[in-house]
Amino acid sequence: MIRPLLVLLLFLSSLTAAAECLTRGTGDLGIVIERASGSIKVLDTTRHEVLFHIEELGDLSHASAVYSRDGRYAFIFGRDGGLSKVDILCGTIVKRLVQGGNSIGGAISQDGSLVAVSNYEPGGVKIFSSEDLSPVAEIPATPLEDGEKRSKTVGLVDAPGQRFAVSLYDTGESWVIDMQDPKAPAIRRFTDIGRLPYDALITPDGRYYITGLFGQDGLSLLDLWYPEKGPRLILENYGKGEEKLPVYKMPHLEGWAIAGHRAFLPAVGRHEVLVVDMSDWSQVARIPVHGQPVFVMARPDGRQVWVNYAFPDNDTIQVIDTESMQIVKTFQPGKGALHMEFTPRGEEVWISIRDKDEIQVYDTRTLEQTHSLPAEKPSGIFFTSRAHQTGL
Repeated sequence: MIRPLLVLLLFLSSLTAAAECLTRGTGDLGIVIERASGSIKVLDTTRHEVLFHIEELGDLSHASAVYSRDGRYAFIFGRDGGLSKVDILCGTIVKRLVQGGNSIGGAISQDGSLVAVSNYEPGGVKIFSSEDLSPVAEIPATPLEDGEKRSKTVGLVDAPGQRFAVSLYDTGESWVIDMQDPKAPAIRRFTDIGRLPYDALITPDGRYYITGLFGQDGLSLLDLWYPEKGPRLILENYGKGEEKLPVYKMPHLEGWAIAGHRAFLPAVGRHEVLVVDMSDWSQVARIPVHGQPVFVMARPDGRQVWVNYAFPDNDTIQVIDTESMQIVKTFQPGKGALHMEFTPRGEEVWISIRDKDEIQVYDTRTLEQTHSLPAEKPSGIFFTSRAHQTGL
């Protein structure tokens, strides 16, 4: 009788565990990174509630996340090389592994089957199955002159055609990795793109891969429709600028705002937002702002751009009207305003305020705060709508 009783108890236990999972859609959910405690919170953006608190996710000091196609699973990339698959409907870690020594982000493939991780140590890209995090491919970066280390990899994004694009910081390269045959990745290498590429983005339509250069003015642009043309330098007057201001925090290129045919981007080492005509990638305006921008993010309809700033001005948010290119509001939500995320249709923006241990929610029509939620030293906020956007 002992064995049947044990089986019954295990079965009842599994039912209890299953009952704790939510039975609902994921379209209005998201997560916030709690960087100091190695934990995340699962958020309900409709009810403005915290659903789960998930711990033991390692070093999340520079963490990012992507989602499975159904929005149920978040893949968390930790600074310690950790890769975690989290079930946001159950509030549990499905699997976690440490795949490298120092990781700086990742991406999920177009079909959702592959998760790629960009590594500082060891330099290169590792690719895993999104199903069980089993290894699929390892792509080492270019060796450095000492022969012992490899270049850091940065700016890893997904691209159409089951591809990933990544840049190599130390060697000034961009690579396009074709994973249509996971057993035989095809790598197209572009060298001499510029000095010290530090971050990159892909435009929302998946066509242009743009890399920021810390070692020189300008950005590298690669047209993924015509990669045979190779990369070219654009915005050669963009960079650290005429006045060499100290750079307290590098801007995040993922935060570029695309509004109509214009792009709004943070200027490195300058108190400006630059406006670029995407038809020819020429600079058309400069908007003076409060400090050195970190994220310059567009509301989904493109009418507003919200900007946050590096230390010592990281207590301030400004809102720019993209038609007039004027600042329409400046406010101070608190020190450590680190990250902003719009709800899918843009009626709200959620902002992490690290030094207040809270998330603040703002109505983007009235520009007034409507809610706040507790979070321990929050940083990145990632909503499930990213599952259906290229490069996020």
